[in-house]
Amino acid sequence: MKPSSKKNKNLFFPYFLLFLQPVFMASNLIVARGGVEFVPPISLAFWRWTTVFLLLIPFFYKPILKKIKNFKGEFYKLFFLGLTGCGICGAFPFIAGQTTTVVNMAVIYTSSPIFIILLSSFIYKEKINSIQILGLVLCLFGVFSIISKGDSSILSSLEFTVGDIWMLGAAISWALYSVYLLNWKSKFDLLTRFVLIAMFGSISLFPFYLLEEFQGQSTVFDLNFLFWVIFAAISPAIIAFTLYAKVQKYLGASITGFTLYLFTVYGAFYGLVFFGETLEYYHLIGAFLVFIGIYLARKTNK
Repeated sequence: MKPSSKKNKNLFFPYFLLFLQPVFMASNLIVARGGVEFVPPISLAFWRWTTVFLLLIPFFYKPILKKIKNFKGEFYKLFFLGLTGCGICGAFPFIAGQTTTVVNMAVIYTSSPIFIILLSSFIYKEKINSIQILGLVLCLFGVFSIISKGDSSILSSLEFTVGDIWMLGAAISWALYSVYLLNWKSKFDLLTRFVLIAMFGSISLFPFYLLEEFQGQSTVFDLNFLFWVIFAAISPAIIAFTLYAKVQKYLGASITGFTLYLFTVYGAFYGLVFFGETLEYYHLIGAFLVFIGIYLARKTNK
């Protein structure tokens, strides 16, 4: 998708949005580290997506009702997208935030494009060239550098930080979501489908939310709960998604992909400023390998 010549005359605004969008996208990591101190992780994820749905459905229920037959036909696809994009990717980072740092989560999550390439090749038989394979290897080394904290003995003894593994699971789930979101055609427009995906994300989280409650991690419905749920629903969900769609409309999908790189930078900044985290040498090495790996992995045969 190429931006129109009319839009090319004034690119300041769309490029401003390109740099602004990850500010909200990466704020999810603030929720993952700060919100879980007041709200259990699965509860936070469940109420977040429930709130997103409740806030948006008054504006989108009419187009949904008009295409109710399409809704029935796309039911299982929408449920899968809700499960992977909102359910797993909604809960796993919050669980990860209990035992790992914002910097770790930001860099590990940036490996998603690599898994997108692998899954696209496996599921839809898309070809991978030698440059992409090199990029894949470099990116995986970068991720393992972060997870192992630069200590190879941790890899050999499998002494990973639990939160890092949860975050890696979120990155893989986001890759699954992205691959099928791009390849599954829908009769609904982008924002209407997002509302339905949020609904199914909430539904997929509900039984695990109940299990969490019964296991003793009871949700306290106080002002802290209200603040973190609303913040999670508005900043990294509704605003981030809307801005992403805007940037894609102006600049096309390829350039918009750079938001993920900026996501890592802003995520690390949040960790340093709000949680007093420190940048270690293995973060720099891992981030460098991930960035180079993703750059090479995005290369295609000409």
